[in-house]
Amino acid sequence: MGDTLAWRLKFGIVTPSTNTVVQPEYDDLRPPGVTNHIGRMHIADRPVESDADFETMMAGIDQALEDAIERVMTCRPDHLILGISAESIWGGGLAASHAVADRVRRRFGEIGLTQAAQALPAALSALGIRRRISLITPYFPVADPHIRGYVADLGLEAARLCHLSCRSPVLIAHTSEDELRRALREVDGPDVEAIVQFGANLPMARLAAEAERWLGKPVIAVNVATYWHALRSCGIADRKHGFGRLMWEC
Repeated sequence: MGDTLAWRLKFGIVTPSTNTVVQPEYDDLRPPGVTNHIGRMHIADRPVESDADFETMMAGIDQALEDAIERVMTCRPDHLILGISAESIWGGGLAASHAVADRVRRRFGEIGLTQAAQALPAALSALGIRRRISLITPYFPVADPHIRGYVADLGLEAARLCHLSCRSPVLIAHTSEDELRRALREVDGPDVEAIVQFGANLPMARLAAEAERWLGKPVIAVNVATYWHALRSCGIADRKHGFGRLMWEC
């Protein structure tokens, strides 16, 4: 007899303690028979006013990874999801995500792991995106070379980036839809095949789906791509309306 509610799949999800978007957005995407279980990576909600502050925040997140996974592993998940996108590319593009996966395997053994670094290229490929994308992030400009290096690793070109420079980890989730709409228009253009939103605490899952209609191109929210990839990696092909082409068509 398996888990009564998770009769199909049990996800263990780790995300920073300051993140208030991953849990509700993942729950909105959850199909019947799949359950989500959150392990919090403890970080302080300190002000972020410079590139140096942002680097300090990233170091704290990295140090908290294993402890959060250890806690969530006690519920015996079938698959792990890393609900933070920067951790999977920071300091080495795709190689950084491989290093994270190696850390998880060494400590916790062989368990499936989904990271944004692998989810986004799978999503772009599924939607037929091959050349140029633009990106929106909540990060400070220090993130720019990390993001551009990652995009180059995918064989794509980053046409334009908008870094919103949010002033604390919690305040990322306070970004308004008007601010996000302005950012979408800022990075859009006829030369751009798709827009990708990075930063798992930006509340963008539903807005990205709306933006696809008025921009006429794929707009990929990182939480949607990550959860979609985790489902598909585990053989669950359920489709969900209201979260864009990726969840409905792919």
